[in-house]
Amino acid sequence: MKIKNWLVLCASLVVGVLAAVGLHTYNTYSAQSAPDQITVGSQGSDYDVWQHIAASPQAKKLNLKITVKQISDGVQLNNATSENNVNVNAFQSYSYMQAYNKENPQHKLAVIGTTYLEPLGIYSDKYDSLKQIPTGATIALANNPANTARDLLLLQDAGLIKLKKNFGLLGNTNDIVENPRGLKFKEIDDTTGPRVLNSVDAVLISNTVALEGKLNVLHDSLYHEKINQSTRQNINILATAAGNQKKKVYQKLLKLYHEPVIQKYVKNQYHGTKIEVKKPISYLK
Repeated sequence: MKIKNWLVLCASLVVGVLAAVGLHTYNTYSAQSAPDQITVGSQGSDYDVWQHIAASPQAKKLNLKITVKQISDGVQLNNATSENNVNVNAFQSYSYMQAYNKENPQHKLAVIGTTYLEPLGIYSDKYDSLKQIPTGATIALANNPANTARDLLLLQDAGLIKLKKNFGLLGNTNDIVENPRGLKFKEIDDTTGPRVLNSVDAVLISNTVALEGKLNVLHDSLYHEKINQSTRQNINILATAAGNQKKKVYQKLLKLYHEPVIQKYVKNQYHGTKIEVKKPISYLK
């Protein structure tokens, strides 16, 4: 081969290699510059968790750009999700979502996957054990249907009352069939639990609200939920508008939540009160 032809061939090869490298670099850059964008709606301590997740290296590694929106009212947050103003929400239990769906049949939500059980607790500033709660004591309960039912189920589990056999998701105090201590019930906004501790004998407080009131359900409650079959519907979930739950990007978000590094942060930050649950959706039903 003549030197001139050889030089032309070499030059062509170099141009080809550089073009290939440039194309690869462009494709890689393009993929990285167009991450999957998701708006996550949340509230309370969950809002703080998702802000951490959104800024984490793990989210970047999965090519997710997460915007976290805070909506403090659960019904409004579910409405925003069903209307696709929020892609995914992270704040509620499976039973809360079921109750919402029952009351909003035209705007149903669906489960993407499980996240954790955040135990509901019975708290008191006046007594140190359930045995000390006297006859005629006043117990404060959440005033929204899903949480009222959950509160009553915990009181039953604690042996304080008995509910009718077909007690449902929207059950209330009218469904109590045995109340041996003659307990009285006061409905409150479930975000105010810690603030009414000194005005009632006991109050049932969700862990999200308890944490905001500097209470640790594992140490400060008289009694709290455990992970078992009776509490499986109280497991928290990621939810989205019905029909969207199998989207790959939302499944990627679920995977991100369960990353070991993320779970280590959640455990340390919330002192073990958000107990990870990684179960199939069928477990909830």
